Amino acid sequence: MGRKDKSKFEKWFSLNRHQRRLGAKNLSNQIDTDFRSQKNKLITDGKIIYTHGSPKSIEKHFNTLKNEFSGQSEFCYTHAKIIVLIRQDFESSKHFAIFKNLRYKETRFLLKNLNTRWLISATDTFADYSNDNALRGLSIACSCLLNTVKIQESERFITNTQNYKDDKEKIIRLDNEERIALFYGISVFKIGTNDTLRNMRWRIDKAAKINIVGQILLEVFLRLQKFDTIYKRLKNKHTRGKTGWW
Repeated sequence: MGRKDKSKFEKWFSLNRHQRRLGAKNLSNQIDTDFRSQKNKLITDGKIIYTHGSPKSIEKHFNTLKNEFSGQSEFCYTHAKIIVLIRQDFESSKHFAIFKNLRYKETRFLLKNLNTRWLISATDTFADYSNDNALRGLSIACSCLLNTVKIQESERFITNTQNYKDDKEKIIRLDNEERIALFYGISVFKIGTNDTLRNMRWRIDKAAKINIVGQILLEVFLRLQKFDTIYKRLKNKHTRGKTGWW
């Protein structure tokens, strides 16, 4: 069994937690809630620098985070700052209400303009703070989908398997309808013709009609088809049109 998440009582005694929350009140008051006007304001502070980890000072965190949104809408940066305040558990109920409001009002804009990291940060926030089980369930589905691909691609990176070659003998075995076991009842995906991902896509399409997180799930899934991921690589090898999933 994995380690349990800390209780609220344990989190309250975290020194790092209190250090990071210093100055949060002032920063919270500075957040502009006129979201409509922010959409057309661009951050022009140099080149994009992605954050990696977070400083103990929330003020420093906000400053470094701003670099991540260089050339992008001020609104996207505001969305990120609100998530940070929620994650630091600073007036989380208040900020989650603001977060939920902007997610509902600006769903289309945020889907189009946020990168995948911040789409998943949004779904993680719903998973942790929403009382709506449908939102929470689909949020976890988003995280599972993205993180599974992330660790698969990470393993591919550290093992230098980017230049692997297909094993023609194994492909012939699959073409001959041989069932090859992987683990615990799961068998190898038959590349080129299998309908598993098409059926999954149909289910995701239905989920996208349920709520705003379902729309994020679909958006993340579609993005995985565009970049160098296992989904795109299998897409490029797929031969049966009626079982396509993209």
